[in-house]
Amino acid sequence: MRLQSSWDPHLADGTASPAERLAEAMGNDILSGKLKVDSRLPAHRDLAWRLGIGVGSVSRAYAILERRGLVRSVHGRGMFVSVRQENPGTRFDLATNMPPPMFSNRALASTLNQLAKQVDPDLFNVYPPVAGHPEHRRIMAHWLAGLGLDVTPERLLLTAGAQQALNVALNVVRPHVTCAVTEEQTYPGMLGAMRQNHLPVHAAMMDAEGMLPASLDEILQRNRQERAVIYLTPTMHNPTTATMELQRRQDIAAICRKHDALIIEDGVYVAGRDPSRPSFMELAPERTFHVSSLSKILSPGLRIGALIPPANYMEECLPALLASSLMIAPLSYAMMALWMQNGTAESVRSALQNEAIRRQELVAASLPQAIQPRHHAFHAWLPMPLEQAARVIAQARDLGVSLPAATSFQATETPHSTGVRLALGSVSFRRLPEALRRVQSACLCAEGKVSRDTIPIY
Repeated sequence: MRLQSSWDPHLADGTASPAERLAEAMGNDILSGKLKVDSRLPAHRDLAWRLGIGVGSVSRAYAILERRGLVRSVHGRGMFVSVRQENPGTRFDLATNMPPPMFSNRALASTLNQLAKQVDPDLFNVYPPVAGHPEHRRIMAHWLAGLGLDVTPERLLLTAGAQQALNVALNVVRPHVTCAVTEEQTYPGMLGAMRQNHLPVHAAMMDAEGMLPASLDEILQRNRQERAVIYLTPTMHNPTTATMELQRRQDIAAICRKHDALIIEDGVYVAGRDPSRPSFMELAPERTFHVSSLSKILSPGLRIGALIPPANYMEECLPALLASSLMIAPLSYAMMALWMQNGTAESVRSALQNEAIRRQELVAASLPQAIQPRHHAFHAWLPMPLEQAARVIAQARDLGVSLPAATSFQATETPHSTGVRLALGSVSFRRLPEALRRVQSACLCAEGKVSRDTIPIY
C-alpha cells in the first residue's frame, strides 16, 4: 500500500502521542474513502520504519482503529480495512443534529462479545438505584473530570440522556421560580419542556458569544418581583454555534447572583477541558444545574446523561428523577463502562473532535456566509432574516435537503436574529460537500440570484 503523507505523526499536533496521531490520520482516510474496504494495511514493522516511529506506536494505533471497527486482523495475513458500505439514499438529512457514526458493525459485535463474558447479571436482575449504580457514577465522574468538570460521584445523577436531565432539573426548580429566561434562539426541546410546565419564557438578546448580559439584567430587573431560572448553552450554542468567553460567563454569573436566579447549564457539546472557559457549575455552583451527555460526543445511541445539581437541591432531584419513569438500559450502562475503561470512549471522543473540524472546514469553504464557530461540534448556523430562512428551507427541500424549521428555535415571536441551522453529522463526509452545495444553491435561489431550473441534481 502506498504511504499517505497525512500519516506522518511528526506533522500533526504534538499534544497527542504518535499512536493517537497515526490512528487519527488513518481513521480519517478510511472514513473519507481514501483507503478502500478490504485493502491491506502496511505491516507494523514496515510502517514504523517508514514513519520513523516505534513499532509499539504502530501497534497501538492499529489497536485503536480495531476497537473502533475500522480495521480487522486476519491471522497470518495482516490488518485490513473493514467499514460498512454506506447507503447513499436520495435525500440529505441536515436536520437531525447528532455526531456521525463512529462504531462499525465489527466494533459493536466485539463489544457485545466482551460484555457477554464479563457483564454483571445484577444489571439485568434487579432495579438500579435511582441515581445510577455507584460504580457507574464513579466512572462517569472520572470521565467528566477529563472534560473539566470536577465532581464527586455522590454529586451526580445518571439519566437516560440529556433531555431527561433537563426535564428533571426543570421539574426541581419549577416550585422555586415563576419565570424563565433563555436566549432568543434556543434548543426546541427545552422550550417545549418550559411550556409544558406553564413557565413564562422571556427571551434575552444575543450576539456572537450568546446571551447578552445587559439584556438578561434588564429582563430580571423588569421582573424583579419574580424569581427566574436561566437556561443557556454557553459552549457551541444550539442552533447559533455561539461560545461564551470568560468575561461573558463571569458577567452572567454575577447577574444571576444579584437577582438570585437559578441556572440550568446545557453542556452537551463540551468535549474537552478548557480552563479559559469554565462552566457555570464552577462559577456559580450554589445555583447551577449542569447537564452533560454522551450522545453528542460519543454515540447517539448511548443515551446516558448526567445531572449535577447544586448541593442543596440534591435531595429534591432524586424523587423527580424517579417520577420521570425513565431508566437507563442495562446494556447501555455496561457498554459505557467498558468503553470508558478500555480507552475506546476517549479515542472516539478525540476522533469526533477532529471529524467536527473537518466538517466545519467544508462548511467554511462551501458557505462563506456561515458563522465560524469558536468551538467544534456537528452543526453550523447561517444567519438571515426569518422570511429568507423560510424560503431557503423550502428551496433546500425541493433540492433534496432536509433542514429544520427556523421557527422551532425561537423563544419569542419577534427575535432580533434568525437563521438556518445545518446539522452536519447525519450525512457521510463523502456526501457532505454535495449536500452543502445544494444548500448554497437554495440560498442563491431564495435571494433570486439563480433559477432552480438551472441547478443540476445528481
